[in-house]
Amino acid sequence: MATFTLLEPSGVHAFEAQIDGHRVLVDRATLASATGWDRKPEGLCRGDVCVPVGPSAGLDVDERVDLAAFASVLHRPLALDTGAHAAFLGESASTRTAALDSLVAPDFTLPDLEGRMHSLSEHKGKKVFLVAWASW
Repeated sequence: MATFTLLEPSGVHAFEAQIDGHRVLVDRATLASATGWDRKPEGLCRGDVCVPVGPSAGLDVDERVDLAAFASVLHRPLALDTGAHAAFLGESASTRTAALDSLVAPDFTLPDLEGRMHSLSEHKGKKVFLVAWASW
């Protein structure tokens, strides 16, 4: 068992997990506490919503849940780094599509060349021209 960090748009969760090669196995109760999704006989459930899970999904490994299979069942992208004991669990495609369809840019804050911080929300109602550059 090792301490594992799961990053989501809603927050950061640190918990004990078993790292088995390239798989991360998480106790069912721990996963439910971190993500709100509970493994039940009818599938993965959060509140009144349940996503059916068939045996071919590979979700269950003994009494644990495979994190990659969990992400796959919920149609959420997962960037997994077992060496760093960390992963990022993204939003589902339908959630991302709805955000794009809204034409509302997410807020962010970045420094300018002099180190002063600027947020996109400071310019609400104005037209903003953004230039992005990356060295890779």
